[in-house]
Amino acid sequence: MGIIAPSILSADFTRLGEELINIEQAGADWIHIDVMDGQFVPNISYGPIIVDACKRASNLVLDVHLMIETPDLIIPEFARAGANYISVHQEACNHLHRSLQLIKSFGIKAGVALNPATPLSSIEWIVDQLDFVLIMSVNPGFGGQNFIESSITKIKNLSKMLKEKNSTAIIQVDGGINNSTIKSVSEAGATSFVAGSAIFNTEDYKETISSLRQNM
Repeated sequence: MGIIAPSILSADFTRLGEELINIEQAGADWIHIDVMDGQFVPNISYGPIIVDACKRASNLVLDVHLMIETPDLIIPEFARAGANYISVHQEACNHLHRSLQLIKSFGIKAGVALNPATPLSSIEWIVDQLDFVLIMSVNPGFGGQNFIESSITKIKNLSKMLKEKNSTAIIQVDGGINNSTIKSVSEAGATSFVAGSAIFNTEDYKETISSLRQNM
């Protein structure tokens, strides 16, 4: 069974606590928290204080996606705020191995996110350090974008790479995930699915999450 990770970027922040309770009761597995700094991506979202709020409001796994420059400077703050998983972008890390080791030093699962144009070869030599790989199937920075079809081939190739290296890393996909795309993404090898507007823009979260599972 795949992991459904609603992205709170699309949640109603005037009632965030209620939104978190609702998605938990609806059957979500993780909470995906997109952190943007206005430099690595052209948008600004939120910081560790929101992770802390989510930790106090929900029992779900907190999956923090750092779309920021120099993530090493702020990783400790997100760790102390309650993150369970942290992913950094390969494109933002000068010393990726060091960044992963920093995340792991807090007892947190470590992952690497790859933008659509970033090749899988960029993580070939640190696969043994990865708990998960986040494939961006849209260009990061904004919710509601259309799925990039070439991501399917990338996911298939990543799945093959991980098997060849005997890695148990989770393949997570973020961007344009909905009932129309989740099946092909799942068949390609992904097991964790980030969905924002596809969940939060609907009236019945439980029905939506159930439908996503049925379409895997």
